[in-house]
Amino acid sequence: MKIHGQCHCGSISFTAEADPSKVVVCHCTDCQTMSGAPYRAVLPVPAQDFTLTGTPKVYIKTAQSGNRRAQAFCGECGTPLYATSPDAPAVYGVRLGCVAERSQLEPVKQIWTASAMPWVHDLENLPGTPGQ
Repeated sequence: MKIHGQCHCGSISFTAEADPSKVVVCHCTDCQTMSGAPYRAVLPVPAQDFTLTGTPKVYIKTAQSGNRRAQAFCGECGTPLYATSPDAPAVYGVRLGCVAERSQLEPVKQIWTASAMPWVHDLENLPGTPGQ
């Protein structure tokens, strides 16, 4: 599936060819903290199928395991864009929130569920307000 997206301010954009059956929701505490949300949805995209326009800021995060990940975001508006290996990117974990086709990319798996907020699966019964 062809996808495209950009940061909130439009300084950085991307196009990619992605497999929609690979979308994952991550509940780890790092994703919660770095996204400012109770979880993060990610679409892995092979490096050869990912084209970026603009230059993101990069923060190198070191996990408890010692694994290092480059976290890319827009230096102007702060939109999280992707994570990848800081040394030899083979796959970009594109942040679903900045993908234009996100409504078509339903997650197929959840990871780090032990860190999930206890209320995360009970949202459908909350009152809602329509809007963008």
